[in-house]
Amino acid sequence: MIATPPSANRIRLFLAGDVMLGRGIDQILPCPSDPVLFEGYMRSAQGYVDLAERHCGKIPAPVAAEYVWGDLLADLADRGCDARLINLETAITTASHPAPKGINYRMHPGNIAALQALRPDGCILANNHVLDWGREGLIETLQTLSKVGLAQAGAGETAEQAQAPLIVPLPDGRRLLLLAYARRDSGVAPGWAAGPLLPGIAILPDRRDAVIAEIRARIDPLRRPGDILVASLHWGGNWGYDIAAEDRSLAHALIGEAGADIVFGHSSHHPKAVELHEGKLILYGCGDLINDYEGIGGHEDFRPGLALAYITDLDPADGTLIALSMIPYRIRAFRLQRAGGEDAQWLAERMHRECARFGGAVTLAQDGTVSLIP
Repeated sequence: MIATPPSANRIRLFLAGDVMLGRGIDQILPCPSDPVLFEGYMRSAQGYVDLAERHCGKIPAPVAAEYVWGDLLADLADRGCDARLINLETAITTASHPAPKGINYRMHPGNIAALQALRPDGCILANNHVLDWGREGLIETLQTLSKVGLAQAGAGETAEQAQAPLIVPLPDGRRLLLLAYARRDSGVAPGWAAGPLLPGIAILPDRRDAVIAEIRARIDPLRRPGDILVASLHWGGNWGYDIAAEDRSLAHALIGEAGADIVFGHSSHHPKAVELHEGKLILYGCGDLINDYEGIGGHEDFRPGLALAYITDLDPADGTLIALSMIPYRIRAFRLQRAGGEDAQWLAERMHRECARFGGAVTLAQDGTVSLIP
């Protein structure tokens, strides 16, 4: 079934959770980094390729730039999204001094074509991996993205740059305003916050009133009628479906007090609940879009090999949600394959279970997407 095309009566966005192109995935691209790792679990990035190949068979290498996106590219082409936003959870660098945190993701700058193939309009860098190779690695990441014309939000060479909203043009003269922050409980290392003259990321203030004040100070001077505001939050742990009461309260306040049209949450390695508040969409955790976890045991109850791509249709008049379609994928051979059958049914049932806690309902649609019922 052909997806419903966009129209002048809606704004269509593609939102993706964690995009992790380092380690094993970087090794199968044309310009792999030095594979040496500084992990207790694995000492070489090639080891993650070996684990995946034991699970799925031989992975061809080097692969083409578009390889990892698999079926996603055609699905996005069918849907004609007005903007594409991703959480890029990988440093793009040749830096050789890892941050002392146990897990360090990097992709060689020579593999930037793999990211370009997805054509993101905004790469969110406010997360717990973009400084995995220090401030040297962050600066090279920023420079690499800039050289190829990929815009970013949530990090910078100064606090002013890290906290600045990204402005993405939309049809009919409209704009998308993207603000991106990471919260310390997502695993952000101490000292990663950007300073007046210090490269780093935008850190979410601890108090709710300070969060609202910060966002309003950034947005109010810029916002024009018809603008869509997306507040990106990298928050919480990696596994588990619970939504803390204070997180839900903050998400509601971002909509009701700061004027957000979408709260775009990520950090969990699996999809979490979505909620509608005052007609506006809250994504509490989008899960990983692509990673190199294939073949790693543990966390089977969460089915970490499954992923969702989020397609949101918004009313251009007020930013309220018209429709949310979540396209299911299975990560196999470090590539996104459209998931169907029992995999898609499981995702639909699990999302329905989680969304029902907040009064929502989810179904498996005829076109195979996992859809929120308005």
